[in-house]
Amino acid sequence: MRRRIRTKRRVCRQGTPVKPPTGPRRRPLAALAATVALVLATAGCGTGDPAGSSRTERVASLTVLDYYTDSTEHAHWGELLAACGRQAGVTIEHRSVPAPSLVPTVLRQAAARTMPDLLMLDNPDLQQIARSGALAPLRPYGVRTEGFGPGILSAGTYRGEVYGLAPTVNTLALYYNKDMLAEAGLGVPRTWDELRTAARATTRPGRHGLAVDADASFESTFQFLPFLWSNGGDERRLDTPQAAEALRLWSDLVRDGSMSRSVLTWNQADVHEQFLGGDAAMMVNGPWRMTELAKAKDLRWGVAPLPVPRIGAEPVTPLGGEVWTVPRSASEARMRKAAQVLDCLNEPAHQQKLATWHHTVPTRTDVAARYARQVPSMAAFVESVRGARARTRQLGPAWPKTATAIHTAVQAAVSGQQTPEEALRRAQRMATSP
Repeated sequence: MRRRIRTKRRVCRQGTPVKPPTGPRRRPLAALAATVALVLATAGCGTGDPAGSSRTERVASLTVLDYYTDSTEHAHWGELLAACGRQAGVTIEHRSVPAPSLVPTVLRQAAARTMPDLLMLDNPDLQQIARSGALAPLRPYGVRTEGFGPGILSAGTYRGEVYGLAPTVNTLALYYNKDMLAEAGLGVPRTWDELRTAARATTRPGRHGLAVDADASFESTFQFLPFLWSNGGDERRLDTPQAAEALRLWSDLVRDGSMSRSVLTWNQADVHEQFLGGDAAMMVNGPWRMTELAKAKDLRWGVAPLPVPRIGAEPVTPLGGEVWTVPRSASEARMRKAAQVLDCLNEPAHQQKLATWHHTVPTRTDVAARYARQVPSMAAFVESVRGARARTRQLGPAWPKTATAIHTAVQAAVSGQQTPEEALRRAQRMATSP
């Protein structure tokens, strides 16, 4: 989970806001969905081919909106979008806005009917935006969906139709300091019991065994989900023994000193800094941390799949990353061209290039397998993505409310204010209240 247009053409283009991919703090989308739905209703946007426009309208350029404001990342995506634009016979007007500005930007564009032709969304947002009617299904426009893992397709699907595809994705794994584990005489932990032992054995004055993000945000929910899901927990029913056992693991690690109490205020970047600085022997984090870790010459680190409750269990992690979508438009020709560019972004060579640039996992299973062989440090993430779940798979557009309830429970239990059982009973009431 990071996890960042403009035209005077008077056409009805609907689009939606995007969020950082790793589950950070996010704005509610209800107002956006209502606005988009209103624009759809009042503008008379069709889904067919109005007056034969796909046959007669010449499309010279397409507008693209995303949140890749980092200069290197923006340049990488700009290069790839331009190449795919040339393949489709159009030029690309590529704009990136900061994540906090994106919702207001899209709301203004929806009201002015100047939405982009191609729109990137954080994958948990897709179902709610698709429900508003703002997005076009991709298959009727010739976008190929074969060769993608089921979790990846699930992240872009609403009511059986694929509305978005991600060229690459991310998830979580366990980073470990090789020297610290060796000093403790331990191997890489594979189970929760081994994780407890390793965290306790590598804790020293000024250093904790494990660092996680347990702050009051969606990043915390993103990090807790692998422990919930791998233990058989279910976001539809939070007050279960399986969920309580997962949350107790975290609260016990803080109580016995193996994790710092400061995890209650750390985001994923803070967790990274703890590990990078030698203040944590292990951390839960995503592949986007590898670029900085590789620069640390004296740090010997490795990556493994997250430990599971017991031998034989499979880790189940959340799927992070962004999907690309085609907003509905009065111009069928523009939508078809946008779909061609989207299809091009997902070509194997382009997925490989994006993965190499950004330390992400290609979404085509054959490309991902080849990438894992070429970049061994990414193998744990490739393995985890195979069984990763979309956060909206069970709850659809209702997911954000439950995500808030989960990180509220994490805060209450890890801080010691409530037992895991009490915190999760309250979370269940929050998630299911009207």
